[in-house]
Amino acid sequence: MKKSDIILSFIFFIGIVVLAVLLPIALKTAKSYAVSDACADSFIKFQQENTETIFSIDKITYFSSCNAKSDTNSNSSFTISDLYQYTDIAIFLNPNSENFTSKNTLKSVTISDIKYDLKPSIGTQNLYYKGISEFAKTQFFEENLIKDSITFETTSENEIDYSKPVLYNNCANPITLCYVNSKLKDNYTFSNDISNLTYNGSLLKMCGITLSSLNCQISFTITITNNLDEKYSCPLILNIPLSTEESTIYDGTLTIKDSVNYKFIKKL
Repeated sequence: MKKSDIILSFIFFIGIVVLAVLLPIALKTAKSYAVSDACADSFIKFQQENTETIFSIDKITYFSSCNAKSDTNSNSSFTISDLYQYTDIAIFLNPNSENFTSKNTLKSVTISDIKYDLKPSIGTQNLYYKGISEFAKTQFFEENLIKDSITFETTSENEIDYSKPVLYNNCANPITLCYVNSKLKDNYTFSNDISNLTYNGSLLKMCGITLSSLNCQISFTITITNNLDEKYSCPLILNIPLSTEESTIYDGTLTIKDSVNYKFIKKL
Protein backbone atom coordinates (compact mmCIF):
# COMPACT_ATOMS: atom_id res chain seq x y z
CA MET A 1 0.00 0.00 0.00
CA LYS A 2 1.23 3.42 -0.89
CA LYS A 3 2.23 5.77 1.87
CA SER A 4 -0.41 8.29 0.70
CA ASP A 5 -3.11 5.62 0.93
CA ILE A 6 -2.05 4.77 4.49
CA ILE A 7 -2.26 8.43 5.47
CA LEU A 8 -5.71 8.77 3.91
CA SER A 9 -6.95 5.64 5.68
CA PHE A 10 -5.62 6.91 9.00
CA ILE A 11 -7.30 10.31 8.48
CA PHE A 12 -10.58 8.57 7.59
CA PHE A 13 -10.35 6.40 10.72
CA ILE A 14 -9.67 9.43 12.92
CA GLY A 15 -12.66 11.19 11.31
CA ILE A 16 -14.96 8.29 12.12
CA VAL A 17 -13.78 8.24 15.76
CA VAL A 18 -14.22 12.00 16.13
CA LEU A 19 -17.70 11.82 14.56
CA ALA A 20 -18.68 8.97 16.89
CA VAL A 21 -17.60 11.04 19.90
CA LEU A 22 -18.99 14.40 18.85
CA LEU A 23 -22.32 13.33 17.33
CA PRO A 24 -23.97 12.29 20.65
CA ILE A 25 -22.68 15.49 22.22
CA ALA A 26 -24.10 17.55 19.38
CA LEU A 27 -27.47 15.76 19.57
CA LYS A 28 -27.61 16.22 23.35
CA THR A 29 -26.74 19.90 22.99
CA ALA A 30 -29.42 20.37 20.32
CA LYS A 31 -31.96 18.61 22.54
CA SER A 32 -30.97 20.81 25.46
CA TYR A 33 -31.49 23.91 23.34
CA ALA A 34 -34.89 22.57 22.26
CA VAL A 35 -35.89 21.90 25.88
CA SER A 36 -34.60 25.32 26.91
CA ASP A 37 -36.60 26.95 24.14
CA ALA A 38 -39.71 25.02 25.21
CA CYS A 39 -39.18 26.07 28.85
CA ALA A 40 -38.65 29.66 27.77
CA ASP A 41 -41.84 29.55 25.71
CA SER A 42 -43.77 28.09 28.66
CA PHE A 43 -42.40 30.74 31.00
CA ILE A 44 -43.32 33.52 28.57
CA LYS A 45 -46.82 32.08 28.19
CA PHE A 46 -47.11 31.80 32.00
CA GLN A 47 -46.14 35.46 32.37
CA GLN A 48 -48.59 36.54 29.67
CA GLU A 49 -51.44 34.60 31.29
CA ASN A 50 -50.71 36.07 34.75
CA THR A 51 -50.10 39.74 34.04
CA GLU A 52 -53.09 40.62 36.24
CA THR A 53 -54.49 39.13 39.43
CA ILE A 54 -57.98 37.83 38.78
CA PHE A 55 -58.55 36.13 42.14
CA SER A 56 -56.78 36.54 45.47
CA ILE A 57 -57.21 35.98 49.20
CA ASP A 58 -56.70 39.09 51.33
CA LYS A 59 -58.30 38.07 54.64
CA ILE A 60 -58.73 34.96 56.78
CA THR A 61 -60.71 35.01 60.03
CA TYR A 62 -60.21 32.40 62.76
CA PHE A 63 -62.33 31.63 65.82
CA SER A 64 -60.83 29.16 68.30
CA SER A 65 -62.41 27.64 71.38
CA CYS A 66 -63.14 24.33 73.09
CA ASN A 67 -66.10 22.17 74.09
CA ALA A 68 -66.93 18.85 75.75
CA LYS A 69 -69.72 16.64 76.96
CA SER A 70 -70.17 16.29 80.72
CA ASP A 71 -72.09 14.50 83.45
CA THR A 72 -72.70 15.57 87.06
CA ASN A 73 -71.83 12.85 89.53
CA SER A 74 -73.60 12.07 92.82
CA ASN A 75 -70.90 13.90 94.78
CA SER A 76 -71.38 17.02 92.62
CA SER A 77 -68.13 16.43 90.74
CA PHE A 78 -68.04 16.67 86.94
CA THR A 79 -66.90 14.04 84.48
CA ILE A 80 -66.26 15.22 80.96
CA SER A 81 -65.91 13.15 77.81
CA ASP A 82 -64.61 13.97 74.36
CA LEU A 83 -62.91 17.24 75.17
CA TYR A 84 -62.20 18.87 71.79
CA GLN A 85 -60.57 22.05 70.55
CA TYR A 86 -62.02 23.61 67.41
CA THR A 87 -61.13 26.48 65.10
CA ASP A 88 -63.61 27.93 62.62
CA ILE A 89 -61.94 29.33 59.51
CA ALA A 90 -63.38 31.88 57.05
CA ILE A 91 -61.37 32.38 53.84
CA PHE A 92 -62.42 35.44 51.85
CA LEU A 93 -62.01 35.23 48.06
CA ASN A 94 -61.42 38.53 46.27
CA PRO A 95 -62.42 38.93 42.56
CA ASN A 96 -60.42 42.19 42.44
CA SER A 97 -63.06 44.11 40.53
CA GLU A 98 -66.52 45.56 41.10
CA ASN A 99 -67.37 44.80 37.48
CA PHE A 100 -68.32 41.14 37.35
CA THR A 101 -67.71 39.22 34.16
CA SER A 102 -67.28 35.58 33.21
CA LYS A 103 -63.59 36.11 33.92
CA ASN A 104 -63.85 36.98 37.62
CA THR A 105 -66.95 35.07 38.72
CA LEU A 106 -67.00 31.58 40.17
CA LYS A 107 -68.25 28.45 38.46
CA SER A 108 -66.85 26.07 41.08
CA VAL A 109 -64.29 26.04 43.88
CA THR A 110 -62.42 22.93 45.08
CA ILE A 111 -60.19 22.33 48.08
CA SER A 112 -57.79 19.40 47.63
CA ASP A 113 -54.37 18.03 48.66
CA ILE A 114 -55.23 18.46 52.36
CA LYS A 115 -52.21 17.73 54.54
CA TYR A 116 -51.27 18.11 58.19
CA ASP A 117 -47.73 19.45 57.92
CA LEU A 118 -47.56 19.70 61.71
CA LYS A 119 -49.85 17.47 63.78
CA PRO A 120 -50.68 17.98 67.46
CA SER A 121 -49.10 15.49 69.84
CA ILE A 122 -52.54 14.60 71.27
CA GLY A 123 -56.04 14.12 69.92
CA THR A 124 -57.60 13.22 66.58
CA GLN A 125 -57.63 15.88 63.86
CA ASN A 126 -60.28 16.40 61.17
CA LEU A 127 -61.48 19.15 58.84
CA TYR A 128 -65.17 19.85 58.23
CA TYR A 129 -67.30 22.10 56.09
CA LYS A 130 -69.19 24.52 58.35
CA GLY A 131 -71.94 26.86 57.17
CA ILE A 132 -71.37 30.53 57.90
CA SER A 133 -74.58 30.63 59.94
CA GLU A 134 -72.89 28.19 62.36
CA PHE A 135 -69.60 30.09 62.47
CA ALA A 136 -68.23 30.58 66.02
CA LYS A 137 -70.72 28.06 67.39
CA THR A 138 -69.63 24.90 69.14
CA GLN A 139 -71.45 22.40 66.97
CA PHE A 140 -70.20 20.72 63.82
CA PHE A 141 -71.77 17.89 61.84
CA GLU A 142 -70.12 14.57 61.04
CA GLU A 143 -71.81 14.42 57.64
CA ASN A 144 -69.72 17.48 56.69
CA LEU A 145 -66.41 15.71 57.28
CA ILE A 146 -63.94 16.43 54.46
CA LYS A 147 -62.13 13.21 53.59
CA ASP A 148 -59.95 13.99 50.58
CA SER A 149 -61.40 17.09 48.93
CA ILE A 150 -64.49 19.28 48.83
CA THR A 151 -66.13 21.13 45.94
CA PHE A 152 -68.28 24.21 46.50
CA GLU A 153 -71.17 24.83 44.14
CA THR A 154 -71.91 28.42 43.16
CA THR A 155 -75.08 30.43 42.79
CA SER A 156 -76.39 33.90 42.00
CA GLU A 157 -79.67 33.38 43.86
CA ASN A 158 -80.55 35.72 46.74
CA GLU A 159 -80.91 32.93 49.30
CA ILE A 160 -78.32 30.24 50.07
CA ASP A 161 -78.78 26.93 51.86
CA TYR A 162 -75.69 27.06 54.08
CA SER A 163 -76.14 23.45 55.20
CA LYS A 164 -74.21 22.45 52.09
CA PRO A 165 -71.02 23.93 50.57
CA VAL A 166 -72.12 26.73 48.27
CA LEU A 167 -70.70 30.14 47.39
CA TYR A 168 -72.09 33.21 45.68
CA ASN A 169 -70.50 33.41 42.25
CA ASN A 170 -69.33 36.98 42.94
CA CYS A 171 -67.35 35.84 46.03
CA ALA A 172 -69.78 37.60 48.40
CA ASN A 173 -69.52 34.91 51.10
CA PRO A 174 -66.33 33.25 52.36
CA ILE A 175 -65.22 29.64 52.31
CA THR A 176 -66.04 28.41 55.83
CA LEU A 177 -64.38 25.39 57.41
CA CYS A 178 -64.02 23.92 60.89
CA TYR A 179 -60.86 22.26 62.19
CA VAL A 180 -61.53 19.90 65.12
CA ASN A 181 -59.03 18.17 67.39
CA SER A 182 -61.13 15.70 69.39
CA LYS A 183 -60.57 13.11 72.15
CA LEU A 184 -58.16 15.37 74.04
CA LYS A 185 -59.61 14.02 77.29
CA ASP A 186 -62.17 11.28 77.87
CA ASN A 187 -63.86 10.28 81.14
CA TYR A 188 -61.94 12.97 82.99
CA THR A 189 -63.36 13.85 86.43
CA PHE A 190 -62.93 17.19 88.18
CA SER A 191 -62.88 17.31 91.96
CA ASN A 192 -66.10 18.29 93.74
CA ASP A 193 -64.86 21.77 94.62
CA ILE A 194 -65.80 22.93 91.12
CA SER A 195 -69.32 24.33 91.25
CA ASN A 196 -69.74 24.90 87.53
CA LEU A 197 -67.91 24.63 84.25
CA THR A 198 -67.64 27.05 81.37
CA TYR A 199 -67.54 25.23 78.06
CA ASN A 200 -64.85 27.14 76.21
CA GLY A 201 -61.09 27.26 75.89
CA SER A 202 -60.64 27.60 79.65
CA LEU A 203 -61.42 23.87 79.88
CA LEU A 204 -58.10 23.16 78.19
CA LYS A 205 -56.20 24.82 81.01
CA MET A 206 -58.33 23.14 83.68
CA CYS A 207 -57.59 19.75 82.11
CA GLY A 208 -53.86 20.41 81.90
CA ILE A 209 -53.72 20.56 78.09
CA THR A 210 -50.67 22.58 77.02
CA LEU A 211 -50.87 24.87 74.02
CA SER A 212 -47.68 23.39 72.57
CA SER A 213 -49.36 19.96 72.42
CA LEU A 214 -52.09 21.46 70.20
CA ASN A 215 -49.85 23.13 67.60
CA CYS A 216 -51.14 22.34 64.13
CA GLN A 217 -50.35 23.42 60.57
CA ILE A 218 -52.66 22.52 57.70
CA SER A 219 -51.95 22.96 54.00
CA PHE A 220 -54.21 22.54 50.98
CA THR A 221 -54.79 23.88 47.48
CA ILE A 222 -57.81 25.93 46.42
CA THR A 223 -58.72 25.65 42.73
CA ILE A 224 -61.17 28.09 41.16
CA THR A 225 -62.92 27.46 37.85
CA ASN A 226 -64.38 30.65 36.44
CA ASN A 227 -67.26 30.99 33.97
CA LEU A 228 -64.84 30.84 31.04
CA ASP A 229 -63.79 27.40 32.32
CA GLU A 230 -60.35 28.77 33.14
CA LYS A 231 -58.69 27.31 36.23
CA TYR A 232 -56.78 29.22 38.90
CA SER A 233 -55.00 27.63 41.85
CA CYS A 234 -53.54 28.82 45.13
CA PRO A 235 -51.75 26.76 47.81
CA LEU A 236 -52.48 27.79 51.42
CA ILE A 237 -50.66 27.06 54.66
CA LEU A 238 -52.70 27.70 57.82
CA ASN A 239 -51.33 27.72 61.35
CA ILE A 240 -54.18 27.01 63.78
CA PRO A 241 -54.16 30.01 66.18
CA LEU A 242 -53.98 29.31 69.90
CA SER A 243 -52.50 32.55 71.20
CA THR A 244 -51.56 36.14 70.40
CA GLU A 245 -49.39 38.63 72.26
CA GLU A 246 -52.48 39.75 74.18
CA SER A 247 -54.44 36.55 74.85
CA THR A 248 -54.68 32.79 74.46
CA ILE A 249 -57.41 30.23 73.94
CA TYR A 250 -57.19 29.64 77.72
CA ASP A 251 -59.09 32.95 78.09
CA GLY A 252 -62.16 31.26 76.61
CA THR A 253 -62.18 32.15 72.94
CA LEU A 254 -59.67 33.57 70.50
CA THR A 255 -60.62 35.54 67.37
CA ILE A 256 -58.03 36.57 64.81
CA LYS A 257 -58.55 38.54 61.61
CA ASP A 258 -55.46 37.87 59.54
CA SER A 259 -54.54 40.11 56.60
CA VAL A 260 -52.84 37.96 53.98
CA ASN A 261 -51.68 38.24 50.38
CA TYR A 262 -52.35 35.01 48.48
CA LYS A 263 -52.69 35.25 44.70
CA PHE A 264 -54.25 32.66 42.43
CA ILE A 265 -52.18 31.55 39.44
CA LYS A 266 -53.83 30.62 36.16
CA LYS A 267 -53.22 27.01 35.22
CA LEU A 268 -51.88 26.57 31.68
